[in-house]
Amino acid sequence: MVIAFNKPYGVLSQFTPDGSPNRTLAEFGFPREVYPLGRLDADSEGLLLLSDEPALNPRLLHPRQAHQREYWAQVERIPSPEALQRLGRGIVIQGRLTRPCRAWLLEPQPEIPPRHPPIRFRKSVPTCWIALELTEGKNRQVRRMTAAIGHPTLRLLRVRIGRLCLGDLPPGKWKVLDPAGRAQALASA
Repeated sequence: MVIAFNKPYGVLSQFTPDGSPNRTLAEFGFPREVYPLGRLDADSEGLLLLSDEPALNPRLLHPRQAHQREYWAQVERIPSPEALQRLGRGIVIQGRLTRPCRAWLLEPQPEIPPRHPPIRFRKSVPTCWIALELTEGKNRQVRRMTAAIGHPTLRLLRVRIGRLCLGDLPPGKWKVLDPAGRAQALASA
């Protein structure tokens, strides 16, 4: 079984509390024996897969598999084409070069419902949404990458895994994937 979940802000990608004020996956009524395939930080939102099939973990997560994941990041200021190219070539974070990726400005800018609590707002600093398509997922990678080019991430959503898009699944809701959805999640985009 593979489940698609729209993880809200402030929810850990685990079932047990860690001592923080964040909520856990235990609140959402998942079937027994499922666990998350990968993670999203508590302050990140969007598509998270859960399964009761341990063999899927390396298939989806090991960098050798080059399984694509798309993120939308709301960043401070508007990155130049050169800054986006730097992201695409790879950025050194924590002494390690990230794998090449795709990075682009979302045009038109998406209309994303506000988050609670709202992001930091500064009148004099514009924000914009960019997209990044990665084939690896190091801890806080997108946030570290955008900070390295001078455009800190204010809000982060994972919108696609493989060919499976988050679509209109509301935050905090989940669904068991049918065979077609499962194939989309496991496929390379």
